[in-house]
Amino acid sequence: MKQYWLIKSEPDAFSWDQQVAHGVEPWTGVRNHLAKKNLASMKLGDECFFYHSNIGKEIVGICTVVREAYPDPSAEGRPWVCVDVRAVKPMPRPVTLAAIKAEPRLAELALVRQSRLSVSPVTAAEWAVICEMGGMNG
Repeated sequence: MKQYWLIKSEPDAFSWDQQVAHGVEPWTGVRNHLAKKNLASMKLGDECFFYHSNIGKEIVGICTVVREAYPDPSAEGRPWVCVDVRAVKPMPRPVTLAAIKAEPRLAELALVRQSRLSVSPVTAAEWAVICEMGGMNG
């Protein structure tokens, strides 16, 4: 069964436009144990919202998981993991954090409850609401 996720990147470090230009990109550099567990739970074909953190604070696109968890080549020492993701499509209308917080149906979204978590799960219902807000069919 397909799962849904939200992955965060600071756009001045790695942006949606860079993800699109690269096509497939390893999602490296995650150094939080809960986020690591989430990466390890991702399966081929799972979909991810691409979220610009710090600057913009908005969901700007959708990626799909094309390689399941493997050792993060950027990690030294500890057994961190990464997955490979491919850009699928941009959000027609980026969905801002302010809009997400204002939507009662998203009150339990991990982005709202655990705002510092860089990789978080999204329920199918939350996915559908955000896609609707962004002007795309889920």
